[in-house]
Amino acid sequence: MKKNNQNARLLALELLMKIKKQGSYSNLALNKFIQESNLSSRDEKLLTTIVYGVIQRRITLEYWLAPFISKPNKVQDWVKELLLLSLYQMQFLDKIPDRAIFNEAIEIAKIKGHTGIRKFVTGVLRNIQRKGVKNLDDIQDYKDRLSIKTSTPMWLIDELCSEVGQEKTESILSTINEAPHHSVRVNEAKVNATDIKKTLVDNEFEVTDSKVSPAALIVDGGYIPASPEFKNGNIIIQDESAILAVESMNVAKDDTVLDACAAPGGKTTQIAEKLDSGKVYALDIHKHKVNLIKSNAEKLGLSAKVIAKQLDARKAQEDFEKEKFDKILVDAPCSGIGLIRRKPEIKYDKQLKDSYALHKIQLSILESMVPLLKKNGVLTYSTCTILDIENQKVIDEFLEKHPDFVQEKTKTKFNLKDERKSLSLTIYPDDYMSDGFFIATLRKK
Repeated sequence: MKKNNQNARLLALELLMKIKKQGSYSNLALNKFIQESNLSSRDEKLLTTIVYGVIQRRITLEYWLAPFISKPNKVQDWVKELLLLSLYQMQFLDKIPDRAIFNEAIEIAKIKGHTGIRKFVTGVLRNIQRKGVKNLDDIQDYKDRLSIKTSTPMWLIDELCSEVGQEKTESILSTINEAPHHSVRVNEAKVNATDIKKTLVDNEFEVTDSKVSPAALIVDGGYIPASPEFKNGNIIIQDESAILAVESMNVAKDDTVLDACAAPGGKTTQIAEKLDSGKVYALDIHKHKVNLIKSNAEKLGLSAKVIAKQLDARKAQEDFEKEKFDKILVDAPCSGIGLIRRKPEIKYDKQLKDSYALHKIQLSILESMVPLLKKNGVLTYSTCTILDIENQKVIDEFLEKHPDFVQEKTKTKFNLKDERKSLSLTIYPDDYMSDGFFIATLRKK
């Protein structure tokens, strides 16, 4: 076995335990692990595949493992996690032989445990190999089968079925365990997408045009933060769907804009790209996040147009005069259910009650923006969730209380889903294989 900081499976086990115990986001924790290890590119890929795979497929894997463990409460957490990551490789990674999976698991059991644990791990894995796992198609109840097949908690299946129907729910959940796109937004204040695409291809990236936004590119085949174009601020990592909120605002060059929930500054800098004599004020409640907004603005060469302030958006009226802003963006704190493909642990960490609690916060932020917006000004509300209680229901409640606002149809440059009946725009994870996202456009009469 390789040294501890060079062994992909041992690192995967340690990382899975960290995410489970500390509640770390998988993408952030994984990036930090990779930076601190000495893995080859091949082992980096294996580590990434195992960590995401086990989290994404946890309910499925636990269903398969259960018949092979007679006393689950006596099995240590790390041992169970070792069995799950081994079972994931056996079921989902066709190119890795069982022999290699077993050998690595046994070596890890030796390093972290004692002889009894090594024998237990060996016995369970041999038993799975001999008997095979349960056929998921044999699960009789439709929702149980869908939950276990897609590793989705039942509460989320129930909610999605009630909102979008069984067929759309199944379509959404059939895609959430696939690898997410790696997309970037072109810094249009400095360069254009055509030139950047050519440069990235010259640097051996695989680049395709986005079907979601003309400002986005899909980039594969390398580590984007290491590219010269990222380091010099010509591109910024941002999901295609997230680009649409600012795109829909039609920011004018002389607008004064408020980004009320701005960190880390992706949308702030996107607004700043559109400005000439205008300014964008970017708020966040945490000082370190305000510094992150400033850092991103400086990196993209947009600092002169960005004013970042440490301030709770709900108290913005105390800091700004009435009717100061032409446009306001509330990219509200949300459950993040639309990010499941990118942050799969979200589906296990969240409950429907969290969305109801967030609904109140989201509404309070929206209402605090009312006196700050000029007459005929536009208030854009967005979230990275697909649950109605955090989306259109927030808008409906806001409009009931504020008849001086009217909802307009949200438009994008590619006229996405333009045939829809709703005024708001909801991007589901299966629509374009991007993140799930919601945008509503409100105009002050």
